Amino acid sequence: MKPTFLNHSEPLMTCMIQCSDPSAIISTVRNALYDGAEAFGFQLCKIPVELRNKETLQSIYRHMEDKPIYITNYRGAFSKDHTEEERAEFLLQGLEWGGNLCDVMGDYYDPTPGELTWNPAAIDKQKKLVDTIHQKGGEVLMSCHTHKFMTAEQVLEMAHAHQDRGADISKIVAAANSDEEEMENLRICTLLRKELKIPFLFLCSGSHTKLLRMMGPFLGSVMWLCVQQHDALSTKQQPVLRAVRNVKNSFDYKPERTFDL
Repeated sequence: MKPTFLNHSEPLMTCMIQCSDPSAIISTVRNALYDGAEAFGFQLCKIPVELRNKETLQSIYRHMEDKPIYITNYRGAFSKDHTEEERAEFLLQGLEWGGNLCDVMGDYYDPTPGELTWNPAAIDKQKKLVDTIHQKGGEVLMSCHTHKFMTAEQVLEMAHAHQDRGADISKIVAAANSDEEEMENLRICTLLRKELKIPFLFLCSGSHTKLLRMMGPFLGSVMWLCVQQHDALSTKQQPVLRAVRNVKNSFDYKPERTFDL
């Protein structure tokens, strides 16, 4: 059976990979497996154009064993000067060569602050891309990186837009820079769990990000985004895989059940 990010009984510990050297990627993958990685996230935009071929990607994928693979092709790094169509094409190639979950940005075909377009023509193209990914046996995560604090209403509107465009998972990265914003983001996580029909991944940047990134999956987020270690190529706000594993295995967070004696 093909690996999947859907319908797991518990959130997945997903190790994110941001590197341009295939041999270094493979070393990180191998170390991450020893640290308990249950899935991988692979930023295709970090791969140089001359290495974007079936042989290179499949060599990397093979080392990820039977774990589901989440692939992105954002607008930075070596994809900076490409068109949206070129980015989408490489994303589809990454899927065909062994990926599982494709990240379709919420402003694909119409770059917009906050990464969510309301342009009808762009939305139509997004839906067609989502359909193509599904037809090829892939899953779709639609993402918006706002990097600003948002109200519950704003977050829910964005998540429902992802759902309406055919995404299998909604990913939203907001922000928190105070205790109050941090607590509100935890509350929003529970609202997403209650109101969405699809799984979600709700994260934040800013000074107060650690609680949501560690506790969000206990409140409904579909996965942890982790790193194998913090180095020059990793996102420092993402928790280390070993720490997540320890918390996941030892934190009793579920409500108490009462029994008649």
